[in-house]
Amino acid sequence: MKPDPLNTPTASSTLSTAAAPATEPAASRVQRVRHELKRRELTVTGVDDVTPNFRRVTLTGESLVDFVSASFDDHVKLIFEPDADGSPVMRDYTPRRFDNAARELVIEFAQHGDGPAAAWAAQAQPGHTLTVGGPRGSFIIPTDFAWHLLIGDETALPAVARRLEELPAGTRVIALLNVPESDRRAFSTPAALDLRWVASDEALLAAVRALSLPSGEGYAWCAGEAAAMAAVRRLLVEDKGHDRHAIRASAYWKRGASHHHENLE
Repeated sequence: MKPDPLNTPTASSTLSTAAAPATEPAASRVQRVRHELKRRELTVTGVDDVTPNFRRVTLTGESLVDFVSASFDDHVKLIFEPDADGSPVMRDYTPRRFDNAARELVIEFAQHGDGPAAAWAAQAQPGHTLTVGGPRGSFIIPTDFAWHLLIGDETALPAVARRLEELPAGTRVIALLNVPESDRRAFSTPAALDLRWVASDEALLAAVRALSLPSGEGYAWCAGEAAAMAAVRRLLVEDKGHDRHAIRASAYWKRGASHHHENLE
């Protein structure tokens, strides 16, 4: 696998993650930042298939001059045509990359199912338009922990790739990713990456059970299907004894639900 060509940080996408001294507990070092909420009407300038089931769409617009995304797992609202009854149709997606100077925003779409976002991305072509709102805020996790643990499924890949780009050289990071073989990718990162792929929720949970957490203060980040990520969080906190304040677990989707996004506590 060739490294993702977007995994080279640019000046416009590199933000300071200066943190309080590492002796402070994780809960006090993480920062929550609010941004001015703004809608932007953007135009497609490029469409690329990253893997058989992942499509990368590049959007542009003058309104991106002040776009802010301060954390690797921020999410923006993609706003589509209303339902037949007039109900708004919106979906949450991670900004894979943005460049204020070039007025560009890159979003990656998992081409699974027949939801409005996947359907839009499947037919997207240069010249098409899309309304994007946010991000409303950022949850900024410092990069200077002794180690980082990244766990997720294919929906977490854009955030994982972005995080790996920004971690400092030599930082220890373990990534456990539940992704079909056809959609696995190489990552470019200056960090010391221990990458482990699995092919099912059961295998992911087994990998977490078998994991020996490194010594020192670490931070765990998890994102994917709701039930799977809730189980991962329980394993880390209850079985592994990981500090519950040093973990961020999110449900990016839920089996049986058409639109689901929540933070798991």
